[in-house]
Amino acid sequence: MSSTEIPMKINVKTTIHQHGGKEVYELAVFGRYLQKDGASFLKYEEVQEEGNVRTIVKVAGDEALILRGGAVKMRLPFRLHKKLRGSYEMPFGTFETMTLAKRIEHSDGLIDILYDFTMQGSHAGTYHLEITFQEDKHEHS
Repeated sequence: MSSTEIPMKINVKTTIHQHGGKEVYELAVFGRYLQKDGASFLKYEEVQEEGNVRTIVKVAGDEALILRGGAVKMRLPFRLHKKLRGSYEMPFGTFETMTLAKRIEHSDGLIDILYDFTMQGSHAGTYHLEITFQEDKHEHS
């Protein structure tokens, strides 16, 4: 099993359904993909007003984990049909989060997670995270 990191072009699309409406956020970044111990990892960095945010998305079977570090610190664990606690750290405090995954799918070039998201005990909406990625033949580092 190789744990070689492969350069990727990554597109992250987040659709948030709340209060009868929806918001869509899209992000195109370059990152890396690797497989290790039966899990797939996607790593990328985005530049935000607050500073750089490093994200790692890990998927294995019916579980997933999103870790963010840097300007935003967040830990969102997912397990299909289970409520799991996470945390979201901001400059003014840490929030407790809760995820309930309704779908976790992973195939070549796609990670698809549909989940209910709760922050500090209040429902923040249903989030649909679609991450598509393909090998980047031209290294951008």
